[in-house]
Amino acid sequence: MTRETRGGALARLSGVLILVGALVGVAAIPAGAVLISAAHWSEQQRAELPEQLLDPPTAQVTRVYANDGKTLITTFYDEDRHDVALGQIAPVMQQAIVAAEDVRYYQHGGVDLKGAVRALVTDARSGEAEQGASTLTMQVVRNVLKEDPTLTAAERAGATADTPARKLKEVQYAIELEQRLTKQQILQNYLNIVYFGDGAYGVEAASRRIFGVPPSRLDLAQAAMIAGIVQSPDADNPISGDRSKAKARQLYVLGAMRKAGMITEAQRKAAAAEKLTFSGRSQPNGCVDASGKTNGWGFFCDYVRSWFDAQPQFGRTATARDTALRRGGYTIVTTLDPDVQRAAAEQSRAVYGLNNKKVLPIAVVQPGTGKVLALAVNRHYSTAKGTSNTVNPLVSGGPSLHGYPSGSTFKLFTMLAALEAGMPLDTGFDAPAKLPTEWPDNGPDSCGGKYCPGNSNPAWMDGYRTMWSAFGRSVNTYFVHLEEQVGPAAAVAEAKKLGISFSSRSDAALAAEPDGWGSFTLGVVDTTPLELASAYAAVASEGVYCSPLPVQSITGPDGGKVAVSSSCRQVLDPEVARAATDAARCPVGQQSTYGKCDGGTATQVDSIMGGRPVAGKTGSTEDNRTETFVGFTRTAVAAGIAADPVTPSDHVGSAVESQVVTAVGRTLKIAVGDGDYPGFTAPGAGIALGG
Repeated sequence: MTRETRGGALARLSGVLILVGALVGVAAIPAGAVLISAAHWSEQQRAELPEQLLDPPTAQVTRVYANDGKTLITTFYDEDRHDVALGQIAPVMQQAIVAAEDVRYYQHGGVDLKGAVRALVTDARSGEAEQGASTLTMQVVRNVLKEDPTLTAAERAGATADTPARKLKEVQYAIELEQRLTKQQILQNYLNIVYFGDGAYGVEAASRRIFGVPPSRLDLAQAAMIAGIVQSPDADNPISGDRSKAKARQLYVLGAMRKAGMITEAQRKAAAAEKLTFSGRSQPNGCVDASGKTNGWGFFCDYVRSWFDAQPQFGRTATARDTALRRGGYTIVTTLDPDVQRAAAEQSRAVYGLNNKKVLPIAVVQPGTGKVLALAVNRHYSTAKGTSNTVNPLVSGGPSLHGYPSGSTFKLFTMLAALEAGMPLDTGFDAPAKLPTEWPDNGPDSCGGKYCPGNSNPAWMDGYRTMWSAFGRSVNTYFVHLEEQVGPAAAVAEAKKLGISFSSRSDAALAAEPDGWGSFTLGVVDTTPLELASAYAAVASEGVYCSPLPVQSITGPDGGKVAVSSSCRQVLDPEVARAATDAARCPVGQQSTYGKCDGGTATQVDSIMGGRPVAGKTGSTEDNRTETFVGFTRTAVAAGIAADPVTPSDHVGSAVESQVVTAVGRTLKIAVGDGDYPGFTAPGAGIALGG
């Protein structure tokens, strides 16, 4: 269908301007005004036509998928709408909407003079406005302007005001729009923007919500029912409205299609008699509605949303970014691995049930990329009441949840500081049961006014130790003395390099002036499993720290890719990372390169991993308030912290340590898979043995 000539459009406008006054119930527009308007319209209107009418900026659904790009996690939207091309809409649907709303659509140039005359006569006879004269093109103008997020609320309200000025402008815009777009483009825009009731905007949402099929698969009966909804979308929707009214409207549309010659009488009868099955299934909206409820996908979803809201490419403020998420129509493929997430959730709940006050949050990340494979905990992500439900970010942390102290896992940072200071793994000290230090302390466990930590198991921990044996047996007094040699500030600096945030006010204050922080190496800082896993991942990847990344690709509604990448940087000398990894073989029951391991606190991990290369570290806080384990390979890192998130003084106890190790170890096994994976690179003799 060719566009109307500009001369024809000008003549059409002259006639329409005279009719508009009558159609809106006001005195006829003076002929002089008509001539002036028509004379000046052509060039002025081309300049005035809002760009959004050519490319409507409609709110779009953002869809979030697991790492396979197919498994839907959830969607985010203010309006359930997903634009589709006209070729993705069944021809019968296109015909049905034309028959229902503007049967002369392909004959007019934006404004239907014959329809307007018919409406005027009908309304004059009845004394009321009963007969509509608004074309599909005029409806596109009205709908685009009233939905345009770039306009003010007053401007959007003005798009539907029942005034002569508004209707004149609508007519002008409709005629010009027909000069700039094809009939097919206008029809496509109409079908994507119009409201169909029950929260469905556009034909894609309507066909999916009402019949559970994409618009390309709609048959005649279904298309006629959807087309019939438009005039009264809330009342005539078969899901949320009156089903008998929906049926009556369907029959009307089928009759209009038959009268217009679009279908045969036999087709009309068959469609009218067809028994329709309604889906009534709305899309999930947000993280509470996320899939994988049993496995806690909502916690991962929540982290994705927090990450998105922090990305400057989606808006200047967090509020603007969140609006972009809900209205931008993005396709987000995350890093969530459903199998790893399932394993982490199962292992967490094997230690603590859903209704237990205590939790075991587990995070799994990929070294060298920062990809977050799983975030699981023994809770449902839900706002419902009950111990088993929460929306607190128990695995990843947030503004009001700084995490949990993770005990001896922080010995890693002291060891890294010592290695960087030139002290080899073979550095040896005599580790006593109690160690009076240089730092003042007036607490009950002080020794003569000095900080005086002790070993939890003197018979097994005391004696001459190196970094290998002290890390394997988790000897407190060795590492506090090592911290004395390098200084707490150096250990704190290592933790910061590896992403420990010190997010609580008290931790931040101590980290700012750490010289007297002798207990730092014993893991008194609040952290999260995600933060801890990411820190150890830097060691696993030979010194490359990557900030956690829950997204692997984002595509805009136009098909364009949005740049997404983790912030990765070399923060450790590779030899330092290799040496630390070598010492971390000791806790899990494996042997170091130079045969220096002689005991570990998590020796069952070697068996769980089938003897394949693995490293890690346990952590018990004072009086076993929390129990932690981090396990890592070159391809995956898993960390879990058992704690009471509500009542920290409710200690988890030492009995759960072995269960935490086993749960995290089994999760790590699923993450690396059944096959072989790269082993660790041995450190050189210089950094290991010195000399």
